[in-house]
Amino acid sequence: MRRLAVAAALGAVLLAGCSGSPGTPAPARTGGPIHWTSCGSGLQCGKLRVPLDYAHPDGDSLQLALIREPARDPAARVGSLVVNPGGPGESGVAMVKDSTARFDGPLHDHFDIVGFDPRGTGDSSPIHCLTDRQRDAQDQQDDPADPAARAAKRAQQAKDYAAACERAAGKLLPFVGTRNTARDMDALRQALGDAKLNYLGVSYGTYLGALYAEQFPHNTGRLVLDGAVDPAADRLDADVQQQIGFEKSLERFATDCVTNHRDECPLGDDPAAAGEQAAAFLDGLRDKPLPTGDPGNRRLTSNLGWTGTLLFLYGDQDTGWRQLREALFTAMKLGDGSALLSAADAYNGRQNGHYTASDDAQTAISCADTPSVTPSPDQVRRVLAELKQQAPLLNRDTTAADLSTPACADWPYRTTEQPHTVRADGSAPILVIGTTDDPATPYQQAVNLAKGFANATLLTRQGEGHAAFGSGNPCVDRALDGYLVSGTVPARGTSCPQ
Repeated sequence: MRRLAVAAALGAVLLAGCSGSPGTPAPARTGGPIHWTSCGSGLQCGKLRVPLDYAHPDGDSLQLALIREPARDPAARVGSLVVNPGGPGESGVAMVKDSTARFDGPLHDHFDIVGFDPRGTGDSSPIHCLTDRQRDAQDQQDDPADPAARAAKRAQQAKDYAAACERAAGKLLPFVGTRNTARDMDALRQALGDAKLNYLGVSYGTYLGALYAEQFPHNTGRLVLDGAVDPAADRLDADVQQQIGFEKSLERFATDCVTNHRDECPLGDDPAAAGEQAAAFLDGLRDKPLPTGDPGNRRLTSNLGWTGTLLFLYGDQDTGWRQLREALFTAMKLGDGSALLSAADAYNGRQNGHYTASDDAQTAISCADTPSVTPSPDQVRRVLAELKQQAPLLNRDTTAADLSTPACADWPYRTTEQPHTVRADGSAPILVIGTTDDPATPYQQAVNLAKGFANATLLTRQGEGHAAFGSGNPCVDRALDGYLVSGTVPARGTSCPQ
């Protein structure tokens, strides 16, 4: 999961977490087999043609960008391992290209590691709604403190953005939902020549994996769903739980900063007030943005400061928290906002002055997956009270009006998807992994996802940070390798310590 609504902007588009009616779709014409060509560093790149609309497989089509790193021990090769990094909107090609070391060991030895860019992302018909200049202006801008002015600004911004996306990619928007991407993934399985799909999905990638198992239960091989999303969750309630998750993570970071790293911590001497110190500084950037040394003279605003902070909280205590301490020290003590700006840019998909399709694709995919439902007044009151009590630092200025407008209200395409439990009857055993203090996809979602499946096991990782894959936890690595390579499911109730 990528997109967290910061500072109470719960009307923004967040994670897609809903699904529609189950049922195995009819086969569709696709453009396999894949022609692989070398693209450096032992990697191979290719394309796969798939129908734009699976209901009309002989109509328009699009090409999916692919990448593969062949198994390093061909004699011991199990098959392909298809991976997805989450988002929605993130690039599976980039996951393999930029993170090959994360697969070192048994996975690299036994599998061809295969990444693909889901439709609308990366190099697979990417959706770009705004120009780089427009995105810079939007991301730098802080919402007005006045509730009425804030509501008016957000409403106009949502209408303008939806219109821009319709102009840029209107033909594609109805077909970028996760259910279509799951069908693409089965076409990829066939083109790879695999009888069953072996898959590792992280964050939103767990939702993609769940829908795949629901639609193609008899084609599932070994599925790992890490940093899980609950497809049955109510959209607003899931957003609130994410806010609470990040609030608690910020508080734990701040307490650790003051208690264990006092010389390099800018948050004062009182552990009980450290989180408040961080939030006050980040909120104060609305009135006093910091210089960053950016060539375009961008300054660190409150929106960008919060975004950068939350990105660091995706990491664990060893790396993410250390980087956040350093970034806050540089900003609060030296008046230099460059480190937090750099983190915000990474979160927003800004690279070398240009934006990837990740942010716009996330909105499009989320709106294709999630019905736009106006919450009832009772739900708004309940949610507001919950936020004020359990996530006050991220919601100082939140009002009922901020929670009353549904996401995707102005979107040009209306989805028929609805939240429901995914059972995937008839699937092979599925491994769900949840991290106890995961701020982005709270642990309970992993519990719910595993419980909903007809045939799944939950593996628990104790600790901070988003998802377990690549965390360096030996217990998780052993369990994951044993399951994917040999099909050995961890014992029920297995919990991996920090």
